[in-house]
Amino acid sequence: MPGGCNLGARPIDQHIKAFEALGAKVEVAQGKITAKAKKLVGTSIYMDIVSVGATINAMLAAVLAEGTTTIDNAAKEPHIVDVANFLNTMGADIRGAGTDVIKINGVKKLDGNATYSVVPDQIEAGTFMLAAVASKGSILIKNCIPEHLDCITAKILEIGGTVEDLGDSIRVSMNKRPNKATVKTLPYPGFPTDLQPQMGVVLSIADGTSTLHESIWESRFQYTFELNKMGAKITAQGKSAVFEGVKDLTGAPVYATDLRAGAALLIAGIIAEGETQLYNIQHIDRGYENIEQKFRSLGANIERVTEPDEK
Repeated sequence: MPGGCNLGARPIDQHIKAFEALGAKVEVAQGKITAKAKKLVGTSIYMDIVSVGATINAMLAAVLAEGTTTIDNAAKEPHIVDVANFLNTMGADIRGAGTDVIKINGVKKLDGNATYSVVPDQIEAGTFMLAAVASKGSILIKNCIPEHLDCITAKILEIGGTVEDLGDSIRVSMNKRPNKATVKTLPYPGFPTDLQPQMGVVLSIADGTSTLHESIWESRFQYTFELNKMGAKITAQGKSAVFEGVKDLTGAPVYATDLRAGAALLIAGIIAEGETQLYNIQHIDRGYENIEQKFRSLGANIERVTEPDEK
């Protein structure tokens, strides 16, 4: 079965719906999902909810299907556009990626000789942007696409930071305590759920009371229990959390419950007084490459260690 971070229910009904609409027979049995088809035929697919994974899977399945496929209520994230551009480089015929409606004209085959440069990761860039805000520092992030970061930029400006668009790089600076804010996660181009925990660290030290509303995942606030160990004052219930800003966090042993929670707690440890031990860092490694070296290059005192009982 497919999985990922434990953020609550992760239904795959939209994926299965897309495959079946194209002519596949899908069975779920013995802990496995089996999809079979002698051939796939283009059709109209309506996504009941906006789903990045289901939109990508529907595109992948439709590329070699006979005829034309239309995906309505499609996700619009930059990596949706990136997958479409990549497939088009290989000979696919996909139009409308980045809008609500994607149209795919099936082709006979794809060419494996294509060369493609993957789009920069806006979530990693956003993580470092919010780290700069939390630490009251300044950071220049190179090789990013500022347009993909507009929703993060808007919130950073709202809480008192400065953001400079330099074309293929972006500079973020903060020289005071952040202002309070209200943040709600939404599908792109809204504020990303994958930056919600990192923003939570910023709001935990903001001046005043802030609220965070999570509209994507039902269990995204697990990290708040760990932040409270560090002196934060957060009350989380359901899909909302209230942050009573404190002036400082203090070091403590904390546990990463998922990928972005791990990144948030790493930022919290960097800005906290004293030493923080962050466990379960395998979650972080799923989404960031050499993250401790990058933060060390920015001046953080951070070291990856192996516990004596670990192999």
